[in-house]
Amino acid sequence: MNHAEFSCSVQPSYLEEQSNPARHEYAFAYTVTIVNSGTVAAQLIGRHWLITDATGRVEEVRGLGVVGHQPMLKPGERFEYTSWARLETPHGSMQGSFFCMTDEARLFEAPIPAFTLARSQSLH
Repeated sequence: MNHAEFSCSVQPSYLEEQSNPARHEYAFAYTVTIVNSGTVAAQLIGRHWLITDATGRVEEVRGLGVVGHQPMLKPGERFEYTSWARLETPHGSMQGSFFCMTDEARLFEAPIPAFTLARSQSLH
């Protein structure tokens, strides 16, 4: 039976040169790898992120595509992109989902597991 599934993994990093701790500005990059682990071709249509800082403040971000792209992936193909987020605290977390559609116009969601954004020195 045909099934649609995207697997997502994320590699975050702290951007020292874009951050200004004195002004409570902490910048983080994150590289997302999306793999079509299903058996049918599908397209990433949109995204939904929940970005949480250390005080528990949540920012919700929704939009079409990722970094200006709506990649169509055949089974086994991957798409990787890097984006960034800014927090007012030296650590926080992100999680979310991608909204996707198969080439037969069936909608599905691909969850993005929670990952930590952390300025390494602040974890001590």
